[in-house]
Amino acid sequence: MLNKLAFAGIKSRLKDYIVLFFGLIMSSAIFYMFESLATNKAFIKANAQQITGANFIFLFGAILLTIITLVYVFYANSFLMSMRRHDYGLFMMLGAKQSKIGQLILLETMTIGTIASVIGVLVGWGLTATVGPFLMSRMIGTKLQHFSAFYLPAVVTTIVLYLVLFLIAGVINRFALTKTAVLQLLKGDSQPNRPVLKPVSQFLQVVVGAVLLLVGYYAMSHIEKFALSTIPIGLVTVVLGTYFLFNAIFVWLILLFKRSDWANRGLRNFTLSQLSFRIHNYTKILSVVSILIALSLGAITVGIGMQRQVTALSTASSAYTMAIKNPSRQTNQLINKLTLDTKVTYQQKEANKVIYYRADQLKKSPLQFTGFKSPLDAKQKNRLASPTYRSLTSAQLKGHPEQLMELQPNAPQKSIRLVSAASFNKLPVRTQKLTLFRVKNLQADKAELKRIVASMGNPSVETIPGAYSTFVLSTALFGGLEFMGFFLGIAFLAMLASCLMFKILSGAATDKKRYEMLNKIGARPSQLRGSIAREILVLFVLPAIVGVVHVMFGLQMFRVLMLNPYYQIWLPFTIFFVLYMIYYIITVQLYEHIVLPKLTIDK
Repeated sequence: MLNKLAFAGIKSRLKDYIVLFFGLIMSSAIFYMFESLATNKAFIKANAQQITGANFIFLFGAILLTIITLVYVFYANSFLMSMRRHDYGLFMMLGAKQSKIGQLILLETMTIGTIASVIGVLVGWGLTATVGPFLMSRMIGTKLQHFSAFYLPAVVTTIVLYLVLFLIAGVINRFALTKTAVLQLLKGDSQPNRPVLKPVSQFLQVVVGAVLLLVGYYAMSHIEKFALSTIPIGLVTVVLGTYFLFNAIFVWLILLFKRSDWANRGLRNFTLSQLSFRIHNYTKILSVVSILIALSLGAITVGIGMQRQVTALSTASSAYTMAIKNPSRQTNQLINKLTLDTKVTYQQKEANKVIYYRADQLKKSPLQFTGFKSPLDAKQKNRLASPTYRSLTSAQLKGHPEQLMELQPNAPQKSIRLVSAASFNKLPVRTQKLTLFRVKNLQADKAELKRIVASMGNPSVETIPGAYSTFVLSTALFGGLEFMGFFLGIAFLAMLASCLMFKILSGAATDKKRYEMLNKIGARPSQLRGSIAREILVLFVLPAIVGVVHVMFGLQMFRVLMLNPYYQIWLPFTIFFVLYMIYYIITVQLYEHIVLPKLTIDK
């Protein structure tokens, strides 16, 4: 009997459960994708050189996604339970024991979790098999080897994790509902929560919220000063500041608009009354949605931005693309086919603790460098965007011998000494050659550079001095970040939009009577639809505006790692808002389907 009641409850609210399912399915699907890419040992071993560091990125993304999903599960389940409160109250009035109601709640929650997790793994398997390798190969720049979309440990981890999350949520829901009075369960949804304008309290909340946001924005804009403390400071101040501002300003604006002449036109007063009816509950969800919007937009923007700076970062890391010791004839032929910006060959002789170079060669073709500071120095961003190559004099080279030692492949700890041609020729050791070259465009010549590495016997990229090794490693690292950022952004978007959609639809059943009354007193269907569209648009637009402001300040944290965090920011914003507005349109359609009367009264 208990099982029948549980499944009957899910069946009766199937359309509402689909909203929850979509967010959970996207979350578990993307978690499976990250987990399969981060833990598949055969795949990591076969592509170790191409995806060095990327597996850690995917693991980090999976952890971050788990934390956000935990919050989403609690919110989504609380909405589902609010829709079932009346049913549970009726069961208790008919004599059902609290323990049985608790079992029913836990059974329903675990059923939802199991279905969503299994479907999510299947969707994740499909994404991993299709979109995953395509995007990875595009971002990392090479074809993946031994890639398998199905990885059993990742399947088990995903299902177990999400069942644990739902078990925790189910236990909390069971405890909350069984401790609630029957009358409150039956009538809780119809209790209005009308806001009362309290000028002093509202003003204090606005001031406190603004101060908290300013502190958070200041910390994010001065990450050099606060270092790792920026993240906890930003999280606490921005979250609390957002809640205070929503709770104060949103209530204030609605009441002020209701008192204006503007509210007396059409159904605007009704729309404002609808918003104010459950205003305090909305402020909580709108605060959460605005934070999730910031995380979603930030993840997509930073991921795409980091991938775009790979070439600039690599070019600024060294004045030469490669440094090759004693290149073969085949290697030299491949080098000469490149679009070269510069090429030089120095003779050297290697003794026990010293590497000798001819001073006349270094004077005729001076060694070039990009600077003595780190390429990630926040004050050196202009050099990253357009590096300036300068020549080292003999005196400067003696003061900074590391500039030449860094270009010595597999160099032991030896010192550099410049000698005359006569002294060089007298040294009783074999003469060797060090060839240095720089291409005009790393991205355009990456295929030819890979052939040069193959002609050298495919040594590990890390052992080849120059910008090319940085390019390969950065492509893997930032390509992984772009991949993670894009899918994390999509997961956050699915969850935040589902939360907001579910919150709006959860009150649709009680709103139905109001729209039927408006229909009976002569309101036109177009007016009713316009009122619904405006009401829901406000609930979608407000958190979007706040979330965008959070992102604009939050991107300041990445100034030390990126050339320009705001470069072509329109692209991720466009992707996000197109998907966001699709959710808005779907929400309006679902809401209209629930609340609009099926019969239009003759006017």
